[in-house]
Amino acid sequence: MLLDETDKKILRLLQEDARHTLKDIANRINLSLTPVHDRVKRLEREGVIEKYVAILSKKKLGNNLTVYCQVTLAKQTYDTSEGFNQSILNLPEVVECNYVSGNFDYMLKIIIPDMESYHHFHQKKLSILPEVSLINTVFVISEVKSTTIFPI
Repeated sequence: MLLDETDKKILRLLQEDARHTLKDIANRINLSLTPVHDRVKRLEREGVIEKYVAILSKKKLGNNLTVYCQVTLAKQTYDTSEGFNQSILNLPEVVECNYVSGNFDYMLKIIIPDMESYHHFHQKKLSILPEVSLINTVFVISEVKSTTIFPI
């Protein structure tokens, strides 16, 4: 799909704050309300805008620990990967899971209250999965940058 500069301006504004009204967007990009409405609806329909969400404060909700886990599977087969994928979908602590290239198979991002909670998660939820062979864990000491805004 080709995006023109007006589409990109709309998307930039919505990435900054999805609560912008269509009227506000129209005023900011010097366009009338109807074309802005039509463009936003088209961007939604075509899947460029997937959804609108509220971004919550991890710390204010008591989730003070961010962990990255490098997971190596017992076998690199389709069935093993699919089994692991299905298991991960049922673990709310895992906020990102990516199948990657390199020395391990998956990179997980886990948001959790504290080290004790992570230990329980590791021992009782992640390491017991039959597909898992090896887990290498990295703990975030300080978050330098976290954004949901990507370049358009």
